[in-house]
Amino acid sequence: MAQNNVSQDSTQIITNATDSQTVVTASEDSAISAVGLPETTDSGEVLPEEKGGFHNILKTKFIEGSAGFMSLVALALVLGLAFCIERIIYLTLSEINAKKFMEDIDAKIAAGDIDGAKDICRNTRGPVASICYQGLLRITESIENIERSIVSYGSVQAANLERGCSWITLFISIAPSLGFLGTVIGMVMAFDQIRMAGDISATIVASGMKVALITTIFGIIVALVLQLFYNYIISKIEHLTSQMEESSIAVLDMIMKFKLTHNEDDIRQK
Repeated sequence: MAQNNVSQDSTQIITNATDSQTVVTASEDSAISAVGLPETTDSGEVLPEEKGGFHNILKTKFIEGSAGFMSLVALALVLGLAFCIERIIYLTLSEINAKKFMEDIDAKIAAGDIDGAKDICRNTRGPVASICYQGLLRITESIENIERSIVSYGSVQAANLERGCSWITLFISIAPSLGFLGTVIGMVMAFDQIRMAGDISATIVASGMKVALITTIFGIIVALVLQLFYNYIISKIEHLTSQMEESSIAVLDMIMKFKLTHNEDDIRQK
């Protein structure tokens, strides 16, 4: 009887311990869920929904790539974006309502207020106003000299609009080139590892090729991003250039009409 009682007590103790462990485990699971730690499968792999967003995947792949070449690719992206942002800001500030601006200039010139037209040009930003101001400054000269001055100054303004674009194209070309260079070097390193191991191992080849191809992927991504910005910049430059050409023709017509309706002495006085 004593042995039966001892056996029953031992069984009860084991049962209580098991129940306590189950409660502790449940409490730990609740604490983990409350903290927000990622859930794992039976094999310990993190579930896909808890791995993070695209930026985390991008950061992980960046770290897995070769540090030297990935840093160069990232530097090309940063410098290229800096030039793109600078050009976008400059071109945006250069844009004006050219139609309304030319209407105001036409009204001033038709009224004989050349100084008022010059004031409008001075107080308006952008290449269109600068070209019109150059034409009005030489209103006392011949129409050929005025046209030549407007064309020359227009070329200068067009060059200012395109300033820095060559650097953007340089970084567009450099980024994938650095990626390809990293790929080639990664492949060479993979073959060196195979030579040192003395055997063709799928693990060695796969790890080396993975690092090599990641640099190419990032190089192509950088080139695509910069290419999108570059095309947007080129479209804004073309828009401003067309405005400059239309405005130069319009201001020449206005000056010619003014010179035909006023004699030279009146023009010099104005």
